[in-house]
Amino acid sequence: MEMIKAVLFDLDGTFADTAPDLAYALNRTLEAFDRPLLEYKKIRSVVSHGGVALIRLGFGLEPKDEGFESRKAHLLSVYEENIARHTRLFDGMDEVMNLLERQHMPWGIVTNKPAWLTDPLMDAMGLSERSSCIVSGDTCEKNKPHPMPLLHASELIRVPPPQCLYVGDAERDIRAGNDAGMQSAVALWGYIQDEDQPDEWNADITLETPEQLSLLLQPD
Repeated sequence: MEMIKAVLFDLDGTFADTAPDLAYALNRTLEAFDRPLLEYKKIRSVVSHGGVALIRLGFGLEPKDEGFESRKAHLLSVYEENIARHTRLFDGMDEVMNLLERQHMPWGIVTNKPAWLTDPLMDAMGLSERSSCIVSGDTCEKNKPHPMPLLHASELIRVPPPQCLYVGDAERDIRAGNDAGMQSAVALWGYIQDEDQPDEWNADITLETPEQLSLLLQPD
């Protein structure tokens, strides 16, 4: 990989393990609408794809279907009220941040999560002030897989795209990073579904753990 001078992260499933709180919100929503609860393992694999995917999983509904919006609104309301109940950084991610900061390398978040959920979550984790940028799903006119949010982040941190590494756990993350002209890495510790083929996403590198990212970023 070429010289990396900044690292940008997807949020859910890459930077922070948000699945426990999203699973809690979905099961409370299922409970409210008299549907059977789902096992955590079944929910975890889809949480990177947001509220639409969770309602699809829990209720078998699509956005055009009657009742979809009311269930999604309930889900997001419960999630907002419990946004940092059990969410934690993935093991080793704190060390990655510390390493980047010791090297005076900016790091930031680029997520499809809307700002009204992203900002409270980052605040609750005490990381809003540490991050060099936070680009949410509604910050720009388009969100991932479009490269616009990543290009915007590059401008905010004043590091050219080719010198940025974008780390994500979904194909749309890698597409966005590649199309933005950044270097890209798949976070295999994230919410990878059984049918996913991350080795076919054309990432520059795949990472098993955040510790591997730390090793990658160690100065020569």
